[in-house]
Amino acid sequence: MNTIVVYASMTGTTELMARTIADELTKAGDQVVVKDALEAYADELSSYERILVGSYTWGDGELSDEIMGFYDELETIDLAGKSAAAFGSGCSSYEQFASAVDILEEALKRKGCSIITAGLKADTWSDDEEKIEANCVDFVKRIITLS
Repeated sequence: MNTIVVYASMTGTTELMARTIADELTKAGDQVVVKDALEAYADELSSYERILVGSYTWGDGELSDEIMGFYDELETIDLAGKSAAAFGSGCSSYEQFASAVDILEEALKRKGCSIITAGLKADTWSDDEEKIEANCVDFVKRIITLS
């Protein structure tokens, strides 16, 4: 399957997630393009069968500044018939844990995407790199099984 993974990362956690997800999808036979949200354009998404978007959560549950331009562009396109999922990182010490994942998932739904599986949230407070990578592997297994 032809897949794009778009992400925004500040500390590297969401980038780790994006790269792990992309590596696992590639191992499964997908053709995968990975793009930092600052270098991605929403109108590119129509060229892909599967769309995965990730961001860390900023402040009290907001999207990161790095993904806002991409998110705003996303609101202007139609993605009916595309498969999608969201992922990202956050800190469970905040009331709104990793809510950027929920915001992105809702935006993908509004644009007509079929959500493959529930969004993947990594906890920068308690999850170590090994756990995050293992959760990404499981996320990809669900994506492949349900796509």
